[in-house]
Amino acid sequence: MFRFELKAVCSETGARAGMLHTAHGDVETPVFMPVGTQAAIKGVLARDLIQDLDAKIILSNTYHLFLRPGHEGIRKLGGLQKFMAWPRAILTDSGGFQVFSLDSLRKVTDHGVLFRSHLNGDSHMFTPESTLDVQMALGSDIMMVLDECLAYPASHEAARVSTERTVRWAREAYQYYRERHSDGLRACFPIVQGSMFASLRRHCAEELVSLDADGYAIGGLSVGEPRALSLEMTEATAPLLPPDRPRYVMGVGMPDEIPEYVARGIDMMDCVLPSRNARNGYFFTSAGRVIIKQTQFKDDPRPVEEKCECYCCRNFSRAYLRHLFLAGEMTFSTLATLHNLKHYLDLMRRMREAILEGRFPEYLRARRASAADDHSA
Repeated sequence: MFRFELKAVCSETGARAGMLHTAHGDVETPVFMPVGTQAAIKGVLARDLIQDLDAKIILSNTYHLFLRPGHEGIRKLGGLQKFMAWPRAILTDSGGFQVFSLDSLRKVTDHGVLFRSHLNGDSHMFTPESTLDVQMALGSDIMMVLDECLAYPASHEAARVSTERTVRWAREAYQYYRERHSDGLRACFPIVQGSMFASLRRHCAEELVSLDADGYAIGGLSVGEPRALSLEMTEATAPLLPPDRPRYVMGVGMPDEIPEYVARGIDMMDCVLPSRNARNGYFFTSAGRVIIKQTQFKDDPRPVEEKCECYCCRNFSRAYLRHLFLAGEMTFSTLATLHNLKHYLDLMRRMREAILEGRFPEYLRARRASAADDHSA
């Protein structure tokens, strides 16, 4: 049965440590979820995610899997877990962000979103009900409700209309979920929207709380706005959500930003940055970034990070990794992604330990000081 268990709360900041109990294993929170848009983490095998990284949950994308290979085909093959040989938990987003980013290829109505496939131009309709049907076919442990995600900036009136539509869709979806799909084995999260207007965020959160949902997400915070504004909207929203339910901020962020979200009471996060930056030669380390193409690493025998226990750092030098990157070898992307994901997952584990041990404020101050030094370098 899906259940969230709160283990500890930092009295000074509100940071939380908990446990998500899912049909495919327990997930310690705060948690970062690697993004596997097309039912795969780019460049990394499920074996490595389990054995080397011990990732407990990943994210896949409803929109992309709906278009290719199709959710019914995945259902017939046993769901996403069997399809991609991933025995652990999976969260799927509703596809709303991808649909709304299509811009000229979609039309929003009160019933849902009519859109054309970016692959072949075929027309499709996403409704609050149909996106849940797709995610049920995929076998998701956590499903997201269809929402409307506005680009930044947006006018207050556009944001108001969009927020009301998101609330209406959430009500329709949750009624359908309870009638058709609420089996206790999986969860369904509505998404708080409201653009960058705190009053709309509060209104949306208050309306969605009345659904008594399994958990709540905060969306629309990775759409081009300044990071400080993202944190401000999170700070305005998170305290309004039920304390006994998981809180998920979608699409964030850089390593120095993630502790700030945790400090605002967030339990779950995802972002493409670890894998995308890895493919572009950008390593995250505790001492700051390493841009591997730089000449200074040409003869450097050291690993990317001395104390890192990932397969990349245990076995390969910066000089070798620079060679792979400049030669365009596919192996580079795999090694770099393993390191960056390890960096993110270790970051979450250290934060969780600090919360459980009652020293998160000290941890946060040290992280802020380190981030300031990195930005000034």
